[in-house]
This record gives sequence, C-alpha cells and structure tokens, in this order.
Amino acid sequence: MSTLSSFKQFTATLSEEESLMPVLFVGHGSPMNGIEDNEFSKRWAQMALEIPVPKAVLVISAHWLTRGTHITGMDFPQTIHDFGGFPQALFDVQYPAPGDPLLAKETASIIHTTAVGLSHDWGLDHGAWTIIKHMYPAADIPVLQLSIDYTKPPQYHYDLAKELYALRKKGVLVVGSGNMVHNLRMVSWQHIDKPGFGFDWALKMNDTFKELISNGSHDKLIKYESLGREALLAIPTPDHYLPLMYTLGLQGGRDKISFFNDTAVAGALTMTSVKISHT
Repeated sequence: MSTLSSFKQFTATLSEEESLMPVLFVGHGSPMNGIEDNEFSKRWAQMALEIPVPKAVLVISAHWLTRGTHITGMDFPQTIHDFGGFPQALFDVQYPAPGDPLLAKETASIIHTTAVGLSHDWGLDHGAWTIIKHMYPAADIPVLQLSIDYTKPPQYHYDLAKELYALRKKGVLVVGSGNMVHNLRMVSWQHIDKPGFGFDWALKMNDTFKELISNGSHDKLIKYESLGREALLAIPTPDHYLPLMYTLGLQGGRDKISFFNDTAVAGALTMTSVKISHT
C-alpha cells in the first residue's frame, strides 16, 4: 500500500479532531546540532515521543529558497551538506529517509495560490535532516521539503500555509525550520559554545515574538518590520523567519501554543521553538 493510500485509510478511521497533527517551528541553529548530543537535539528527540507518530514529515526550511514554489518529489531525497568549514564527521552524515512522490503531488494539488513544481534535484538540506534525524533516527518515515519563494512577502507565505491545513488531518507533521532571531553578522564568537548568552536586543525581540505568538497577533508578526529597531536586528534577512509564517498559518482556532528550546546562542541567535497542538 502506498503512503498516500495509508493516509486515506488512516483518516477514514479517526475523526478530524483525533487525527489533527501538531505543527512545529524549530530553531535549528548550527549544523553541528545534527551530530551533537546537546540540550537542543535531546529536546527534538523528546518531542518525537510526545506527539503522534506522523505518516510523513513536510519541512519548510530556511535553506531552500527558490523563485516560485517547489516540493521534493523523488523516492529517495539526497542528504544535502549545504555548509562549509565544519568537521568531516558532519559531511559524512547520511539521513536515508524515503520521500513520497504521491504525497508530493497531493500537496501540490491542494495549493491554489501558485503552481507548485516537483523537484528531483534538491533533497533534504541541513534545515531538515539535522532536526529530523534526532526525531526519527530510524529514517523510516517519509520526509519532503517545500521551498520558500524568496520573491514573496511574509503575508504570501502565511496565506499559502493555510492551504496546507488538510495535511494536519492526514497525519502529516509540518515543520518550519529556521530561527526567530538570526543575525550572523553580530554573533559573539567568544560565546559560541556557551548557550544562554543573548544581547539585550535579541532577548527583547525574542520575548516580543513569544508574546505575539501566544496572543495570536499574527498580523504584527507578518508585518515584523514595524516592530522597531530590534526586529530589524533580529531579522536582517527574512530567510530564517519565513518558516515561522508557515507554522503560524497552520494554527487552528482550538490550538494551544507552547515553547521549547527557548535559549539564546552566541548573542545574536535564538533557538526558541514553537509547538502548536490541538486541544
């Protein structure tokens, strides 16, 4: 039986409320988190035990920026090592999770905002595999990626995410992967290995983001540039912030919000992550 067929069988036996999957935004930070046994990777592994086992995972990563929107459509996506200057052990990692071409086509078909291309050239970049390999180390759950159209504003991505809501009813775990506060130009290298240190502006903005997320103030989060100087420091470019728009766009009226890995790193990044779950 295909994965997509199993989705249909699965949802036929459960009510919508029982089968509604959580949604995550995960601060992925350094690629080294993919091989380190640290507070962040341990929490990712624990999260997998706290939520229902998904039928598939769809990741929207800060590291797949395209013109137009694309989804991985191959049977076996490659493990992409899209970084440099790290130990060989990181480049040696392979995460051989299968893809799901049928689910890719199904997902493309429910998006009406734009035409979605099926990609056979991408795979799983470090915004995806560094997290998912800790959550599902057996690599036995299909993993797909949806690209971010870098030519579009935050509102576009938030609205597009709403079209993916049906995936939550089909046992698909949707994960936005980026960082709320992500300014590599202002990183404090002397604190790079000492999680917990954050510049005042980074901590203030992180608190603001959490407050707005908790209050459901999505309009203000979409229009982040109006949140002041700290917001522009936290988001010098939108790539790591836009995955949050997908997570928030999938929030339903009865969902509850919780935060995890709420830690600053190297002064100018935060690992703060969000779980949206049905009550």
